[in-house]
Amino acid sequence: MTDLQCSAKGCPALASWALLWNNPKLHSDERRKVWLACSLHRETLEEFLTLRSFLRETVPAGRIPPGAG
Repeated sequence: MTDLQCSAKGCPALASWALLWNNPKLHSDERRKVWLACSLHRETLEEFLTLRSFLRETVPAGRIPPGAG
């Protein structure tokens, strides 16, 4: 597996988590986009997506479903 960097702005850490999300106004229910998060930024990024009703699921970074992205 390739090293995955956290999606938080300016964070150089490796990601431990994959936040699977979509914007229901733009994407079908099945579509999943991915933000990566280190343990430090997981909660902040989840909160951002949850406030917008975008977060669908959080999984370990090594278990990103095929086709997500």
